[in-house]
Amino acid sequence: MNLFTISDLTKEYGEGNAKIIALKKIALTIPKEKFVVILGASGSGKSTMLNMLGCMDKATSGTIQFMGVETTTFNKRQMTALRSKHIGFVFQSYNLLPDLTALENVEFSTELTKLSRTEAENSLQMVGLSDRMNHYPAELSGGEQQRVSIARAIAKNPTVLLCDEPTGALDFNTGIMALEVIKQVHIEKKTSILLITHNQEIAKIADIVITMRSGEILSVSENKSPLPPSEVMW
Repeated sequence: MNLFTISDLTKEYGEGNAKIIALKKIALTIPKEKFVVILGASGSGKSTMLNMLGCMDKATSGTIQFMGVETTTFNKRQMTALRSKHIGFVFQSYNLLPDLTALENVEFSTELTKLSRTEAENSLQMVGLSDRMNHYPAELSGGEQQRVSIARAIAKNPTVLLCDEPTGALDFNTGIMALEVIKQVHIEKKTSILLITHNQEIAKIADIVITMRSGEILSVSENKSPLPPSEVMW
Protein backbone atom coordinates (compact mmCIF):
# COMPACT_ATOMS: atom_id res chain seq x y z
CA MET A 1 0.00 0.00 0.00
CA ASN A 2 1.28 3.47 -0.90
CA LEU A 3 1.63 6.24 1.65
CA PHE A 4 -0.03 8.83 -0.62
CA THR A 5 -1.84 8.46 -3.92
CA ILE A 6 -2.66 11.84 -5.49
CA SER A 7 -4.88 12.37 -8.51
CA ASP A 8 -5.70 15.65 -10.35
CA LEU A 9 -4.92 17.66 -7.22
CA THR A 10 -5.65 21.35 -7.77
CA LYS A 11 -5.50 24.27 -5.36
CA GLU A 12 -6.70 27.74 -6.25
CA TYR A 13 -6.68 30.96 -4.24
CA GLY A 14 -8.75 34.06 -5.00
CA GLU A 15 -11.21 34.69 -7.82
CA GLY A 16 -11.32 36.29 -11.24
CA ASN A 17 -8.23 38.27 -12.21
CA ALA A 18 -6.81 37.71 -8.73
CA LYS A 19 -7.00 33.93 -8.99
CA ILE A 20 -3.77 32.06 -8.30
CA ILE A 21 -3.47 28.40 -9.23
CA ALA A 22 -0.97 27.03 -6.71
CA LEU A 23 -1.31 23.38 -7.78
CA LYS A 24 -2.29 22.25 -11.28
CA LYS A 25 -3.80 18.75 -11.52
CA ILE A 26 -1.00 17.00 -9.64
CA ALA A 27 -0.83 13.22 -10.09
CA LEU A 28 1.67 11.41 -7.88
CA THR A 29 2.27 8.22 -5.92
CA ILE A 30 4.50 8.22 -2.84
CA PRO A 31 5.54 4.85 -1.35
CA LYS A 32 5.67 4.15 2.38
CA GLU A 33 8.85 4.24 4.48
CA LYS A 34 10.84 6.33 1.98
CA PHE A 35 12.83 9.51 2.49
CA VAL A 36 11.30 11.85 -0.07
CA VAL A 37 12.52 15.35 -0.90
CA ILE A 38 10.19 17.75 -2.71
CA LEU A 39 12.46 20.24 -4.44
CA GLY A 40 11.54 23.58 -5.91
CA ALA A 41 11.99 27.33 -5.78
CA SER A 42 9.76 29.64 -3.77
CA GLY A 43 6.31 29.70 -5.36
CA SER A 44 6.64 26.26 -6.95
CA GLY A 45 3.73 24.87 -4.92
CA LYS A 46 5.69 22.53 -2.68
CA SER A 47 4.46 24.00 0.64
CA THR A 48 0.90 24.08 -0.66
CA MET A 49 1.11 20.40 -1.56
CA LEU A 50 2.58 19.55 1.85
CA ASN A 51 -0.33 21.33 3.53
CA MET A 52 -2.78 19.31 1.44
CA LEU A 53 -1.06 16.03 2.28
CA GLY A 54 -0.93 16.91 5.97
CA CYS A 55 -4.64 17.76 6.18
CA MET A 56 -3.77 21.36 7.04
CA ASP A 57 -5.73 22.75 4.09
CA LYS A 58 -8.38 21.49 1.68
CA ALA A 59 -7.96 21.00 -2.05
CA THR A 60 -10.01 22.88 -4.62
CA SER A 61 -10.41 19.66 -6.60
CA GLY A 62 -8.83 16.26 -7.05
CA THR A 63 -8.20 13.49 -4.53
CA ILE A 64 -5.62 12.45 -1.97
CA GLN A 65 -5.53 8.96 -0.52
CA PHE A 66 -3.54 8.38 2.66
CA MET A 67 -2.79 4.67 3.00
CA GLY A 68 -5.84 3.89 0.90
CA VAL A 69 -8.22 6.30 2.66
CA GLU A 70 -9.42 9.37 0.78
CA THR A 71 -8.82 12.46 2.91
CA THR A 72 -10.06 15.21 0.58
CA THR A 73 -13.64 14.65 1.80
CA PHE A 74 -12.70 14.83 5.50
CA ASN A 75 -14.31 17.42 7.76
CA LYS A 76 -12.25 19.40 10.28
CA ARG A 77 -12.71 16.84 13.05
CA GLN A 78 -11.55 13.99 10.82
CA MET A 79 -8.58 16.03 9.58
CA THR A 80 -7.55 16.80 13.16
CA ALA A 81 -7.84 13.14 14.16
CA LEU A 82 -5.67 12.00 11.26
CA ARG A 83 -3.01 14.62 12.01
CA SER A 84 -3.02 13.69 15.69
CA LYS A 85 -2.53 9.98 15.05
CA HIS A 86 -0.43 9.73 11.90
CA ILE A 87 1.36 12.98 10.99
CA GLY A 88 4.24 14.86 12.56
CA PHE A 89 5.25 18.35 11.40
CA VAL A 90 8.61 20.13 11.45
CA PHE A 91 8.65 23.73 10.22
CA GLN A 92 11.32 26.31 9.46
CA SER A 93 10.18 28.25 12.53
CA TYR A 94 10.46 26.22 15.73
CA ASN A 95 7.12 27.35 17.24
CA LEU A 96 8.19 26.56 20.80
CA LEU A 97 6.34 28.05 23.75
CA PRO A 98 8.89 30.32 25.50
CA ASP A 99 7.58 29.77 29.05
CA LEU A 100 7.83 25.97 28.83
CA THR A 101 10.94 23.83 29.04
CA ALA A 102 11.98 21.59 26.16
CA LEU A 103 10.31 18.63 27.89
CA GLU A 104 7.16 20.61 28.65
CA ASN A 105 6.97 21.77 25.01
CA VAL A 106 7.00 18.15 23.85
CA GLU A 107 4.48 17.10 26.49
CA PHE A 108 2.16 20.03 25.80
CA SER A 109 2.05 19.42 22.05
CA THR A 110 1.23 15.73 22.50
CA GLU A 111 -1.53 16.02 25.10
CA LEU A 112 -4.15 14.99 22.55
CA THR A 113 -2.37 11.69 21.99
CA LYS A 114 -2.11 11.09 25.77
CA LEU A 115 1.62 10.37 25.71
CA SER A 116 3.43 9.66 28.94
CA ARG A 117 6.31 11.75 30.23
CA THR A 118 8.60 8.81 29.50
CA GLU A 119 7.68 8.88 25.81
CA ALA A 120 8.37 12.62 25.67
CA GLU A 121 11.73 12.09 27.41
CA ASN A 122 12.60 9.27 25.00
CA SER A 123 11.98 11.48 21.98
CA LEU A 124 14.27 14.19 23.38
CA GLN A 125 16.90 11.55 24.10
CA MET A 126 16.67 10.35 20.49
CA VAL A 127 17.48 13.83 19.18
CA GLY A 128 20.41 14.17 21.57
CA LEU A 129 18.85 16.52 24.13
CA SER A 130 18.56 14.33 27.22
CA ASP A 131 20.77 16.82 29.10
CA ARG A 132 18.83 19.88 27.89
CA MET A 133 15.21 18.84 28.44
CA ASN A 134 14.75 21.16 31.44
CA HIS A 135 16.08 24.22 29.59
CA TYR A 136 13.81 26.92 28.17
CA PRO A 137 13.89 27.86 24.45
CA ALA A 138 15.83 31.06 25.18
CA GLU A 139 18.54 28.91 26.74
CA LEU A 140 18.87 26.74 23.62
CA SER A 141 20.66 27.38 20.35
CA GLY A 142 18.73 27.49 17.07
CA GLY A 143 19.82 23.96 16.26
CA GLU A 144 18.74 22.71 19.68
CA GLN A 145 15.36 24.41 19.33
CA GLN A 146 14.86 22.73 15.97
CA ARG A 147 15.74 19.39 17.54
CA VAL A 148 13.11 20.02 20.22
CA SER A 149 10.59 20.63 17.44
CA ILE A 150 11.64 17.34 15.83
CA ALA A 151 11.29 15.55 19.19
CA ARG A 152 7.83 17.07 19.53
CA ALA A 153 6.88 15.75 16.09
CA ILE A 154 8.18 12.22 16.60
CA ALA A 155 7.02 11.67 20.20
CA LYS A 156 3.71 10.19 19.02
CA ASN A 157 5.54 7.87 16.59
CA PRO A 158 3.83 9.24 13.46
CA THR A 159 3.47 7.32 10.22
CA VAL A 160 4.94 10.24 8.28
CA LEU A 161 7.04 13.27 9.18
CA LEU A 162 6.34 16.34 7.04
CA CYS A 163 9.26 18.79 7.09
CA ASP A 164 8.87 22.28 5.61
CA GLU A 165 12.35 23.80 5.00
CA PRO A 166 13.62 22.48 8.36
CA THR A 167 17.12 23.90 7.78
CA GLY A 168 15.95 27.28 6.48
CA ALA A 169 16.62 29.20 9.71
CA LEU A 170 19.85 27.36 10.54
CA ASP A 171 23.48 27.81 9.59
CA PHE A 172 25.25 25.04 7.69
CA ASN A 173 26.54 23.06 10.68
CA THR A 174 23.32 23.12 12.66
CA GLY A 175 21.36 22.42 9.47
CA ILE A 176 23.39 19.25 8.92
CA MET A 177 22.73 18.22 12.52
CA ALA A 178 18.98 18.65 11.99
CA LEU A 179 19.11 16.56 8.81
CA GLU A 180 21.07 13.85 10.61
CA VAL A 181 18.38 13.66 13.29
CA ILE A 182 15.62 13.42 10.68
CA LYS A 183 17.56 10.71 8.82
CA GLN A 184 18.06 8.84 12.09
CA VAL A 185 14.30 8.90 12.74
CA HIS A 186 13.72 7.55 9.24
CA ILE A 187 16.19 4.68 9.66
CA GLU A 188 15.48 3.66 13.25
CA LYS A 189 11.71 4.12 13.32
CA LYS A 190 11.06 3.45 9.61
CA THR A 191 9.12 6.71 9.57
CA SER A 192 8.22 8.00 6.11
CA ILE A 193 9.78 11.42 5.51
CA LEU A 194 8.54 14.15 3.16
CA LEU A 195 10.94 17.10 3.27
CA ILE A 196 10.53 20.18 1.13
CA THR A 197 13.45 22.41 0.26
CA HIS A 198 14.80 24.78 -2.37
CA ASN A 199 18.31 23.41 -1.75
CA GLN A 200 19.38 20.97 -4.46
CA GLU A 201 22.22 19.62 -2.31
CA ILE A 202 19.79 18.40 0.36
CA ALA A 203 18.02 16.33 -2.30
CA LYS A 204 21.12 14.10 -2.40
CA ILE A 205 20.15 12.48 0.92
CA ALA A 206 16.74 11.34 -0.37
CA ASP A 207 15.51 8.02 -1.73
CA ILE A 208 13.10 9.85 -4.05
CA VAL A 209 13.31 13.41 -5.37
CA ILE A 210 10.19 15.17 -6.64
CA THR A 211 10.95 18.39 -8.49
CA MET A 212 8.23 21.05 -8.77
CA ARG A 213 7.86 24.30 -10.69
CA SER A 214 4.88 26.66 -11.02
CA GLY A 215 2.46 24.26 -9.35
CA GLU A 216 3.40 21.26 -11.46
CA ILE A 217 5.58 18.15 -11.13
CA LEU A 218 8.60 18.42 -13.39
CA SER A 219 10.17 15.09 -12.52
CA VAL A 220 10.23 12.20 -10.07
CA SER A 221 13.57 10.44 -9.75
CA GLU A 222 14.96 7.67 -7.59
CA ASN A 223 18.32 8.13 -5.92
CA LYS A 224 19.97 4.71 -5.80
CA SER A 225 22.83 5.88 -3.56
CA PRO A 226 21.58 8.53 -1.09
CA LEU A 227 24.32 10.41 0.70
CA PRO A 228 24.47 10.68 4.49
CA PRO A 229 23.81 14.27 5.60
CA SER A 230 27.43 14.59 6.77
CA GLU A 231 28.59 14.39 3.14
CA VAL A 232 26.31 17.14 1.84
CA MET A 233 27.78 20.60 1.26
CA TRP A 234 26.14 23.89 0.34
